[in-house]
Amino acid sequence: MHTQEIPRQEWNSFFDSFSRQHEGWLATLEVFGSEVGAQEEAHDLPLEGVSLASEADKSESIAINMGKTPDVHINHTITKPEHVWLEKTDDGADAALEIEWANDSKTLLRFRSPVPPEFVDGVVTE
Repeated sequence: MHTQEIPRQEWNSFFDSFSRQHEGWLATLEVFGSEVGAQEEAHDLPLEGVSLASEADKSESIAINMGKTPDVHINHTITKPEHVWLEKTDDGADAALEIEWANDSKTLLRFRSPVPPEFVDGVVTE
């Protein structure tokens, strides 16, 4: 596996493309930090999307939305993100998205089955 950092000026277009490519893919969302330890917020929920938002104070936040129904839906917001990394398998498939924010805390979005998008022929909808 190898990891590449996504430059801040590319975050908006990267998240748009990433969300289109991986919408509906099952993923797990974990948060790691000195104050919270390791916490799993979602397990094997379909990804709805990842987006960048600008706050009133000119800071940025990243929203990760998962789940298709109101009773099983996660909206995780990362305020003041500092770094974004994309982890890829040796075959070039996206395996995880890692976002670092204040005090070396991290949010990790990990796909259950990382495969190159060209091998996915569609998403089953309910």
